[in-house]
Amino acid sequence: MALYSEKVMDHFRNPRNVGIIEDADGIGEVGNAKCGDIMKMYLKIENDIVTDVKFETFGCGSAIASSSMATELIKGKPIDEVMQLTNKAVAEALDGLPDYKMHCSVLAEEAIQAALNDYFSKKKAAEG
Repeated sequence: MALYSEKVMDHFRNPRNVGIIEDADGIGEVGNAKCGDIMKMYLKIENDIVTDVKFETFGCGSAIASSSMATELIKGKPIDEVMQLTNKAVAEALDGLPDYKMHCSVLAEEAIQAALNDYFSKKKAAEG
């Protein structure tokens, strides 16, 4: 059996939504010191819908694929649905990850949660 699924390889070779959103409503950056992977997610949110999402990932192929798939799963979705995204859902959407690479899908979940937390704190500050 191949180590990585075709979906993992596709998202690694052709990552979706790579880049920076200059005026992002929420930015989340997380890292894993053990493996050296770093993910940064940028969210653009309008009327409680994620209208755009971009990522920058420094890491292995699984980390890049997980970031790419996670952005695909949340783009165009309401915030309350995005908040429910799990690393398991990311891994399943990629047709699985090897056990020792599951931490990459965890990082994708954590980066999105960090970006949402940033969005909520900015929104609260703006409301006074």
